[in-house]
Amino acid sequence: MTDHKDVLARDISAKSESMQAHLIAIRRDIHAHPELGFDTQRTATLVEQELLRLGLVPKTGVGRTGVMVDIVGAHPGKTVLLRADMDALPIHEQTGLSFSSQYPGKMHACGHDIHTATLLGVAAIVPYYRAQLHGTLRLIFQPAEETPESGAEAMIADGAADGVDLAITLHNKPELAAGEIGLTRGASTASSDEFDVVVHGKSTHAARPHMGTDPIIAAVNLVSQLQTIISRELDPANSAVLTIGHIHGGTTHNIISDSCLLQGTVRAKSPAARTHIEEAFKRICAGVALSLNVRVEVNYQRGVPPLMNDDGLIDALEPILSHQFGKAIVAKPSASFGAEDFSLFTERVPGCQIHIGSGAPGRDDHLHNSDYQPDERSIHAGTQALARLAIDLLS
Repeated sequence: MTDHKDVLARDISAKSESMQAHLIAIRRDIHAHPELGFDTQRTATLVEQELLRLGLVPKTGVGRTGVMVDIVGAHPGKTVLLRADMDALPIHEQTGLSFSSQYPGKMHACGHDIHTATLLGVAAIVPYYRAQLHGTLRLIFQPAEETPESGAEAMIADGAADGVDLAITLHNKPELAAGEIGLTRGASTASSDEFDVVVHGKSTHAARPHMGTDPIIAAVNLVSQLQTIISRELDPANSAVLTIGHIHGGTTHNIISDSCLLQGTVRAKSPAARTHIEEAFKRICAGVALSLNVRVEVNYQRGVPPLMNDDGLIDALEPILSHQFGKAIVAKPSASFGAEDFSLFTERVPGCQIHIGSGAPGRDDHLHNSDYQPDERSIHAGTQALARLAIDLLS
């Protein structure tokens, strides 16, 4: 007797395979016309037109330029959200591909073109199974994932997370071969906070340092002491990163300046570590100000939180994906300190990020690189994975 789940796995795979040429053509169109931040009007229009062609009724202008569509099952139940991001990066493409970016200084170097094409594949497959669905599948196509001003935040403000019970996103991963799937326990990505610190002293001639207060000396002490937050205050198993990316002070050789600027970023993989670092940062700044007789002005700006995968959801997804792909899908900790604004969804509801292998044979690709060339077979794998998850979670 044939198992229903085996039939479902083969059916999803066959449907996905049949539309690959079309989805790859969509991906290449998006790749050739990259758009930044919220300026994703062309991509959003392409998505809208494809959803309309599939007989769906999308809502546009969500979060300014986002697109959202609900696929409602035949029975009442929970709402599962799947997200793809649409924006590109301010990078000049160097791939030499026939469908390279037509816009100088803009490139899909993070694979969001892959994500968008994949979610459109899901939109084509899931309606075939409406009769067995208990609840609603919500698909959102988000702008501005790569920018400080968050597209996820804007879409949430416009109601994208309203009524949602579970939220899942995908990301292509060139460290995995095309066709491989990765699940992560705990934090999938880190928080991303930024700081601007101005150390104010008193200027004087370099030959008369006793007549001023040197902000550069204070800044040097500050840089050294701030690193001890990571090395001496955090549990080594609960890692974080604090980086000073920019220092500017003074104008010439023989003047002690009035001020010195420090700018940098903090990345943490747990809410507790994130909070501790911010508190310790401000404490050390106040201590240096007192000990070296300077005034330290701190502007500490919180960005997106860490993306915390829900372990219960990971436990549910492992057997589904293992069955779809006919091999065990192992959930491992993540080494990434990148940031991801999908964390604003997973702060609200249980959720996770799954990784879709995009590494091409013979290449050693990395995200955010001007020569990034993901294997387009990742679209087939991603379409199968998300479609199967949606159907099983709502059945």
